[in-house]
Amino acid sequence: MNAIALPTVIVLASGRGDRFRASGGTVHKLAALLGGRPLLEHTLTAVRASGLPWHLEDAGHPGMGDSIAAAVRATADASGWLILPADLPLVRPATLRRVAEALAQGAPAVQPSHAGRRGHPVAFGAASREALLQRTGEVGAAPVLQALRARGEVRELALDDVGIVTDVDTLADLAAAEALWRELNPSR
Repeated sequence: MNAIALPTVIVLASGRGDRFRASGGTVHKLAALLGGRPLLEHTLTAVRASGLPWHLEDAGHPGMGDSIAAAVRATADASGWLILPADLPLVRPATLRRVAEALAQGAPAVQPSHAGRRGHPVAFGAASREALLQRTGEVGAAPVLQALRARGEVRELALDDVGIVTDVDTLADLAAAEALWRELNPSR
């Protein structure tokens, strides 16, 4: 990939974390500790290590659609976007690069999966800019992806990275992520 064609990773960190608190969490889920560090720091460490340009969207927006539109507006000159919810602390930097490479090879959109489960980041090429800018409300980019899928324009990318399907929405999710983190990092 050349530097001009690198898509931007959009890290979505605007959510209220209501399900986490409803499950008994006493802090915002992105501040919850995983391996002694806040969840958000794990995600940002992977994003930084990927070498891709990135944007953290952490302003308070009414819904995920609004967050996506704001992030795309803030990075409007990008060649594409990898939309990564901030609550995926185990995603690997190499995974982000693989999704970005698949997009840079000309796919209009890329949907990664692990063991048959679809995950994140979902990537969109520049042709989806206007559709992403029009997103509002609670629903994120799923309608944009569905339209592209209906036209056969989504590249499915199977990856060996459980981190793309390990999101943290509840205390039980955090415990499962912690166990997996310990398994993946036995020396820590």
